[in-house]
Amino acid sequence: MAHKISDECVACGACAAACPVNAISEGDGKYVVDADACIDCGACEGECPTGAITE
Repeated sequence: MAHKISDECVACGACAAACPVNAISEGDGKYVVDADACIDCGACEGECPTGAITE
């Protein structure tokens, strides 16, 4: 199951930089995870300053 980014996202981009498979991109006001590309490694989760990323 791919990680999800909630509305707590402040669009800082830290998660996108941490993603080893480039599954995170800037969306409309927040970043979004491409569920098909996400390998569920959790690298993004630890980088989020607001805790907006969950499994």
